[in-house]
Amino acid sequence: MPSLVRRRLTPAETGPALRALCAWTPADVPGGGLHPGDVGWYLRFDDAAVLLWLDDGEPVAAGFLDGPVLRVTAAPGADLEALAADAEEALGPGDDWCDGLPMPGWELDQDAPWLVMSWTPRPVPDHGEPVGADDAADRVLVQRAAFEGSTFTVERWHAMKRSPAGELAVETLVRTPEGEPAAAATGWFAGAGRCGLLEPVGTHPDHRGHGYGRDAVLGACAALAERGASAVAVVTPAANEAAVALYRSAGFAVVREHHDRVRTGRPA
Repeated sequence: MPSLVRRRLTPAETGPALRALCAWTPADVPGGGLHPGDVGWYLRFDDAAVLLWLDDGEPVAAGFLDGPVLRVTAAPGADLEALAADAEEALGPGDDWCDGLPMPGWELDQDAPWLVMSWTPRPVPDHGEPVGADDAADRVLVQRAAFEGSTFTVERWHAMKRSPAGELAVETLVRTPEGEPAAAATGWFAGAGRCGLLEPVGTHPDHRGHGYGRDAVLGACAALAERGASAVAVVTPAANEAAVALYRSAGFAVVREHHDRVRTGRPA
């Protein structure tokens, strides 16, 4: 009988999970709840823990807890019911959302839909610059300014880049004519002929409304397309009208609306 085994991976051990997620990434838009780029961005944390499910020694799903949300992508043809039953055992109090598995008895969360948007490669102007170690402080500055409560640091940027996912990352930084860091975007490659992902994208509040965010998005998309990505996806809350408008301005189109599953009867 096939046996389902769940492993908990440290950041240094995530190579098998990343390779599996890349292999499961389609050409158009990512399926499931997790792209290898989601793991790559998560690996900025030294204590990141990625779950890998194996069946007879072969990877059949990978995921991690994104706050209270368990995000999982399963292999095509995997036994989702068995994975969901096992995944529920990995959840603790308050871990009441899941993206990617049909958790038994859970409902679709109708209160906070997400939009999955996609960009098709084409020639675009590139006004950004790739981010290297010398630019890390400016990349971090944009992230912390763009997202209130961000804990991103130069040390965490280096942790992300030296992780097994580091080689999948492409980053674009856009500056003002005066040289100030204005916007940045991180893209993630999943292999030639597969869909890339943007995660995250941010514009410094002092420089919004000048097209810098769009330039950063297009720069990251162009870099992914140059590596061979067949498309680029981004997932954003439907309620974030500014983000949706930014991606539309860069040529993204909405592919579908997506809902997490939420535990029935969770405490209010």
